[in-house]
Amino acid sequence: MSALCEIRGLSATYRGHPVPALTNIDLDIHAGERLAIIGESGSGKSTLARTIAGLLPAGARVRGEMRWSVGQAPLPGRDMGFVFQDPSASLNPVLTIGEQVAEGARRHLGLTWKAADQRALDMLERVRVPDPAKVLKAFPHQLSGGQRQRVAIAAALAASPGILIADEATSALDMIVQAEIVSLLDELVREAGMTLVFITHDVALASGFADRVAIFRGGELVEAGPVGAVLSVPENIYTKTLLASHRDLSTPPLIRETAT
Repeated sequence: MSALCEIRGLSATYRGHPVPALTNIDLDIHAGERLAIIGESGSGKSTLARTIAGLLPAGARVRGEMRWSVGQAPLPGRDMGFVFQDPSASLNPVLTIGEQVAEGARRHLGLTWKAADQRALDMLERVRVPDPAKVLKAFPHQLSGGQRQRVAIAAALAASPGILIADEATSALDMIVQAEIVSLLDELVREAGMTLVFITHDVALASGFADRVAIFRGGELVEAGPVGAVLSVPENIYTKTLLASHRDLSTPPLIRETAT
């Protein structure tokens, strides 16, 4: 696969935090691949996702390069979709589901509101939301967590982006719904030939669908490669320890160690 994005020497620091969130990251994102970024809380994986998407908060300092094969960074919403961890926070509580899914198609595809509404209905059907015509008129609080995440995916894909970033998009869901969402994402990106960057703390979840994995610890990339090679015959001692212990990576190390 050709490199869609070449990341070289990338470092990021948040205002008021002297310790870098990312340190000297070198990583390629290949066109059409499913890349899983794995790490515990605080490892820098979400910072990487937001840096790629240009969504870091004001005051954050970024150094290094991101070289895109298309010559310029993809435009969020049009060329790049982003699915956040908590759909309750990413969806506007005072707008209907239809308005929120249709907005991206109207803005980035130049559709009329009528055509955008039909596009929203089509997208809700694609993500298999029950009774999509009814959900179009509903508000986020009227849906379950799994349904809200499906809506968030529909909104992220409404303008047919070439790359989708899912930042811990399943961590707030129960295990059955997690598996359903991951299967849905895998199906959608395969159908459209999209690139998927999947951020997670769940090694088992990532191993089931990813082409490649990148292991993060303390803001550093410790190992990356094909999923079979990295998870079966890891080279880095941290990756070996991670796989051997099957640790829960969803809580920061200090909290986890205190609880044990």
